[in-house]
Amino acid sequence: MYAISLGDGAELRPLEVWHAGELLDNIDRGREFIGRHIGLADAVSDAAGAHAWLASYADKRAADAGGVHGIWLEDKLVGGLLFRVWDTPSGVCEAGCWLEPAAAGRGLVTRGLRVLLDWAFEERGMHRVEWRVSSANQPSINVARRLGMTREGVLRELSPHRGVRADIEIWAVLAPEWRAARERGAHSER
Repeated sequence: MYAISLGDGAELRPLEVWHAGELLDNIDRGREFIGRHIGLADAVSDAAGAHAWLASYADKRAADAGGVHGIWLEDKLVGGLLFRVWDTPSGVCEAGCWLEPAAAGRGLVTRGLRVLLDWAFEERGMHRVEWRVSSANQPSINVARRLGMTREGVLRELSPHRGVRADIEIWAVLAPEWRAARERGAHSER
C-alpha cells in the first residue's frame, strides 16, 4: 500500500481493518482528548469496536461513499483523516479528523488534509468539501481556516455528545477556491 510523506517523520496511509489493534491503541492514548468533541472515542472502546468502525469505512470505500486514512508518526498511528460522507454524483463530501494529544500542534492534520483535498478536487472531481466542527473545538476550527475554508453557518444544538447538545459549525471550500489558493501558493505553508 502507499504511504505519502507529510514531513517530519509523518506519513499518511490507508487505515485498513487489519489496523484495528493500532487504532485501539491510538484511541486509548488519547481517549479523553479525542472524545471531547467527537464520538470516535466512544465507538472504539474495545477491539471489537475498532474492528467494526474500520469495517464500516472499508464498506464505505467499496461503495465509493467515504474512506479513512491514518497518520503515522515515526511508524506509530497517532490519528487519522476521513471522508465521513462522499457523494460523487453531487460532488460534495465531508472531511474529518482525530489526533492524539502527543501529535497535536505539529500541522499533521492540515498537511494531510491538503493531500486529500488535492486528490478529492483534482483526481475525483469533487466540487465542495465540508468540515463540520463543534463550536467549542478551536483546534479543528483553526484547521478549517488554514485550509482556506469559509464558515457558512452554525447548526445550533445539532449534535448530542455525551449528554450535551453541541453547536456545529459548517465550513467549506469549493474546487475553484482551492485551485486559486494553490496558484497563489497558499497551500505550501504548514
